Amino acid sequence: MLNNIIAIYKPKGPTSHDIIDEIRKITGERRVGHAGTLDPLARGVLVIGIGRDATKKLSEVVKKEKEYIAEITFGVESLTDDAEGEKTQRNIKESPSRETIEKILAKFIGKIQQTPPIFSALKIKGESAYRKARRGEKIKLKPREVEIKSVEVLKYEWPRLMLKVITGPGVYIRALARDLGQALGVGGYLSDLERTRVGEFKKEDALNLNQLRN
Repeated sequence: MLNNIIAIYKPKGPTSHDIIDEIRKITGERRVGHAGTLDPLARGVLVIGIGRDATKKLSEVVKKEKEYIAEITFGVESLTDDAEGEKTQRNIKESPSRETIEKILAKFIGKIQQTPPIFSALKIKGESAYRKARRGEKIKLKPREVEIKSVEVLKYEWPRLMLKVITGPGVYIRALARDLGQALGVGGYLSDLERTRVGEFKKEDALNLNQLRN
């Protein structure tokens, strides 16, 4: 624990806010916050601040570099850009080679314009985009400048691609999966995601909730 800032390993299933609620129950402290949301289907490092001073410092943690292991499934598109959404099968005549994928991936490295997923917590006129999307409202989010520092192909066996991705703040790995699939002309969605590091907070140092209870 660093000045009441800790790394929790969030499992698949609960929301980041569910973890916050559980930590409030465990510690009895109401002022608990996190630095960087993990979607329910994602797992990995969630940095938590406990107490007023710690939660104030989370704004600095949010800016830190993040590392992910991501699995992308090609040939299928998802309304939410991940495994949760309604899916549409694409008719693929030829699967791209690893060399083609690596060549296209290179275009996503550096400072890029990225359009967030419509099913996201971004606010539109004070309301989360995902709430509007669930009501069937037409949503158009503006691209934002983000930085992807590096992308490494760990494994590729059609239709699945496994990547190690290092990013700056504000990057949506779901959007990277969607955009890579579109750039390759085959479609794709994020089928699995693990965040392995946030700045100096690493997966191997992260606590689970049972450890915190004890």
